[in-house]
Amino acid sequence: MAINQLDRRRDHQVLDPCLLGRPVHLLPAFAAGLAVAIGVDMASPGGRRHWGAYRMEHLAFERAPGQPGLRWLGVSGPHGMAAIAFERTLLLGLLDGRYARRQPALPAAAQQQSPVTERVTATEERLAVSLARQLASLLDARVAEGLARLDGASAQAKAGAGATIVTAGAPGKTGWVLRAVLRGQYGRRDTDEPARAVPEGQIWIGLDHALMACVLQGIKADRGTVRAAGGARMPGEPLASRLEVKLDGCVVSKEITLATLFGLQVGDVIPVALGRADVVLDNSRLFTAAVAEHKGKLCLTSFEDAE
Repeated sequence: MAINQLDRRRDHQVLDPCLLGRPVHLLPAFAAGLAVAIGVDMASPGGRRHWGAYRMEHLAFERAPGQPGLRWLGVSGPHGMAAIAFERTLLLGLLDGRYARRQPALPAAAQQQSPVTERVTATEERLAVSLARQLASLLDARVAEGLARLDGASAQAKAGAGATIVTAGAPGKTGWVLRAVLRGQYGRRDTDEPARAVPEGQIWIGLDHALMACVLQGIKADRGTVRAAGGARMPGEPLASRLEVKLDGCVVSKEITLATLFGLQVGDVIPVALGRADVVLDNSRLFTAAVAEHKGKLCLTSFEDAE
């Protein structure tokens, strides 16, 4: 008998060399705080109206989903844009719970709805838009809290219920995506039928570069709190000061014809103009820098993020 093997690929985070030096190790704590905020909102009277019996079970940063056919809704906020996609079975389950549609006495296989054949209604689209705005508002509030702790100022107001919704593209493979798993139980109290399990539903929240930069900036305050509470550096922290990486600098490049290349003689001069150099780490363009001369050597200075 075949035994299903657990997929452990999601358990390991793949580090991008361009993120070295940024507090990516604190992202799970940010996700945990956001999961608590969403869970509290779902359990509130207003949240139960939208989410029914579904409750937050898991929320974490993972790779962008590869499922085809996902509809991504872009919600613009004060810190950037969040692209949100709902699993179709989740939306259908929410609609079933909201309108209390009872299934006829058919075999179990016939009772299950097919997300492929089920027609997308205007009610389902309005529900997706409403939930997307709600999740984006909670995300913006969480980001604002981190920035407020960092700057010592009051948290900014979260995005309102009327935030603009646009059609967004799927995040790329290197994009940052939060995957939420929802699960719940429901049943009719006016019948003797046992409660039946609600299938789990998934939500993906993609963060654009501006929004992700605010997240990373905000969790720096959490890193400072950890250091202050301990009164000393964490045992593994000195590794950053000892870790060596190789940076390659492309100072100048010039295109010439093949005939010119073969015609070069010793002592010939190729005129070039020095601009900003590219600083590369593991084939990833990390910074741009100005080229300067210091004591007879060419040096790179005035580093700027390539983003």
